[in-house]
Amino acid sequence: METVDILRDLAIILLFAKCLGILARKFKAPQVVGQILAGLLVGPCVLGWISQNDFITQMAEVGVIILMFSVGLESDLKELLRTGPVAFLIACFGVLIPLIAGVLVYMGFYGAAPWGSENFYRAVFIGTIMTATSVSITVASLQELGKIKSRVGTTIVSAAIIDDVIGIIVLTFVVGFKNPDSNPGMVVVKTLAFFAVAIVGGFLVYKIFFTLDKRYPHTRRIPIVSVAFCFGLAYIAERYFGIADITGAYIAGVVLCSLSDNEYIESKVDVSSYMFFGPIFFASIGLKTSFESIDGRMIAFSVCFVIVALLAKVVGCGLTARACRYSAADSLKIGVGMMTRGEVALIVAQKGLAAGLLTADYFTAVILLILVSSILTPIILKLLYTRDEKG
Repeated sequence: METVDILRDLAIILLFAKCLGILARKFKAPQVVGQILAGLLVGPCVLGWISQNDFITQMAEVGVIILMFSVGLESDLKELLRTGPVAFLIACFGVLIPLIAGVLVYMGFYGAAPWGSENFYRAVFIGTIMTATSVSITVASLQELGKIKSRVGTTIVSAAIIDDVIGIIVLTFVVGFKNPDSNPGMVVVKTLAFFAVAIVGGFLVYKIFFTLDKRYPHTRRIPIVSVAFCFGLAYIAERYFGIADITGAYIAGVVLCSLSDNEYIESKVDVSSYMFFGPIFFASIGLKTSFESIDGRMIAFSVCFVIVALLAKVVGCGLTARACRYSAADSLKIGVGMMTRGEVALIVAQKGLAAGLLTADYFTAVILLILVSSILTPIILKLLYTRDEKG
């Protein structure tokens, strides 16, 4: 792809994302909804002006990494530690319920599958796709509502991060059933090793930043080195431990959240995220959508898949939060906040395609789930918070 075409695509994405973002805000919806619809409008599904390419994919990946780094910077470490055990429990049931629900949905359409058969592996993998949570859209909505530092916001972010880790372990076990060469036990070891390294290394890095921040307060070198640390930890997480890069970016933000200059760092990071990388990431979700290869049966399966996937997260996470003594209103917010799917669901689906556990036809259902959940979640969250404020 020529550079001049990239410049054209960027101009279209940024312009439409901003215009539709403003329009969404006029209708009392979060701006991210307009940005997703902008990608849908200019993408192959409607106007066909832009198609997904490697450059946009990579820029979108950078966008979600920076977004998760900002979330980490905004975190309250004491609140994070306080909600940790509850978030872990919420994440566990947020994986278990959708996994079972996905298996039942597939078997409902294609019949019961004996243990070890091809259909059984496919049914389990459909459930595995349902387990994925993408917190980035929920995070953007909570930031816009000013609720990211609340108890509910912290619980959602913590549970989603843990959810991704559990989802990776589940994915490896499922692929391991199909591929004898994989080692599911090693994934568990690598996951534990990463968090051990992150805790020890994070403490040392914090001390270094604390010294730099004390010597050079409110200087641009601090945000620059911070972003470098974010990208470095994201790379280490993905490359050496098999953990999602967004998890590494989030932890990098948590490491630095207690610095006296964390708000200054966040303000500098937000400029690039708000103006450039964020709109590209959210628009890329719409760009991935295409409805060319849909038949009647796949439409029925996709609709059922989407409905069950959304409800399974709300039920699994919401009821667990309620059992952990959250109020009914807050439990519903947690369940709704956890129902978004995004890049993690696509990554899981692609892994299944490579392992022969899935065919390309099912990508329609996955993309539809991402699109519907990405649009509905911010709207429902805003309605829930607005209702509470009025009440």
